[in-house]
Amino acid sequence: MRTRFSNASSAKYAYGMLRRKIFNREFEPGEHLPEIAIANEFQVSRTPIREAFRWLANEGLINIFPHEGASVINPSKEERRDTFEVRAYLECLAFKRAATRITPLQLCMLEEEIAKEEISFAEQNLETYLEINNSFHKIIAQASGNVALYELIANILSRTLIYLVLFESFFDFDSNPSLDEHRELVKFLKTKDEVRGIALIKKHITS
Repeated sequence: MRTRFSNASSAKYAYGMLRRKIFNREFEPGEHLPEIAIANEFQVSRTPIREAFRWLANEGLINIFPHEGASVINPSKEERRDTFEVRAYLECLAFKRAATRITPLQLCMLEEEIAKEEISFAEQNLETYLEINNSFHKIIAQASGNVALYELIANILSRTLIYLVLFESFFDFDSNPSLDEHRELVKFLKTKDEVRGIALIKKHITS
């Protein structure tokens, strides 16, 4: 029995369900996503499933191969290392510019993200935690005042998000060193200490 949602609503529903399953690690890296089986599971037609696949592919969460269907991405260790290396370079540049340009409002926004990050970590909500984490880094990128740099960082954050979902363990520890580093970064922004801030950004991302 199919749902009575419109194709647009069904696609949004399927996208949300698939994204949640990916974040909950219900799929393995490289695992094939069978279109018909997923359509039957969600009780929708194949058309919204294909649309949901396109949205997920645009986010970098899955790959779509002609005549083969879709599968969860499975980047090599080298690909992951290279991507984080580029991300570190871009974010160091953003921090350097933000150190002299960030506004009091943006500093408050960073502190609010840290507070939300603490809650999501305590609740072990991976999807929310990573989205808040990305938001923190986007605020610094925005504070750089360079629109092109912000867009590059936003794009690479989306790419590295799935790497963290598939290959990192966040909730195996009682404390979260990332939160402490975020607090330090805010402190360095307040004091305009770009040297120590850049060093910490590089360590924070490459680790």
